[in-house]
Amino acid sequence: MASRFHDRADAGRQLAKQLMEYADRPDVVVLALPRGGVPVAYEVARTLNAPLDVFLVRKLGVPGHEELAMGAIASDGIYVLNEAVVDSLHIPDSVINRVVAAEQRELERREQRYRDDRPALEVRDRIAILVDDGLATGASMRAAAAALRPLRPAKIVVAVPAAAPETCEEFRGQVDQIVCAITPDPFYAVGLWYEDFSQTTDEEVRTLLAQAAGEHPPALRERGAA
Repeated sequence: MASRFHDRADAGRQLAKQLMEYADRPDVVVLALPRGGVPVAYEVARTLNAPLDVFLVRKLGVPGHEELAMGAIASDGIYVLNEAVVDSLHIPDSVINRVVAAEQRELERREQRYRDDRPALEVRDRIAILVDDGLATGASMRAAAAALRPLRPAKIVVAVPAAAPETCEEFRGQVDQIVCAITPDPFYAVGLWYEDFSQTTDEEVRTLLAQAAGEHPPALRERGAA
């Protein structure tokens, strides 16, 4: 049986060991999926000596059964649907559009709150490492990768501490590189592979992002910077 991580910070440090080929490179940025991906990504960014930012994604829950994801939406309004769920439940476009609009508003609220008006990191022609605390179905990460691609990074790397083996394998054909520190089988749920999987708060996200921003020159943080 795979060993569990103590908490998200421990998971980030363990994950970073598998990403050392990207350490101390000026063309690397680390992008965290809030909220749980931020403590993981903070440790990855510190170890790699790379700037950190958030890349926001929200689950599109089925109305009345919000825990069931019919897809996910990421920054810039790009969303990915789980066609199997949509088709099996006969969810009409009008319902999907309503949920997308609501989650887009929440994305914008969180982006403003988390960054404190700091500009988003420039990702064009850079190696973008997308980090979350784990992959179960992978819907949120697929949405993030889809939203990131039009920003034209040189390479998209998805990195997570724990993933379902089949989900990790599926990503091999969807991004340039996938790094899953552990892929236990059976997987069940991300939280099972952490001793402490308590919810990450908005305040924790803001604090970690502010600390990370202080560790890198402002020029690296502006889209369009050289």
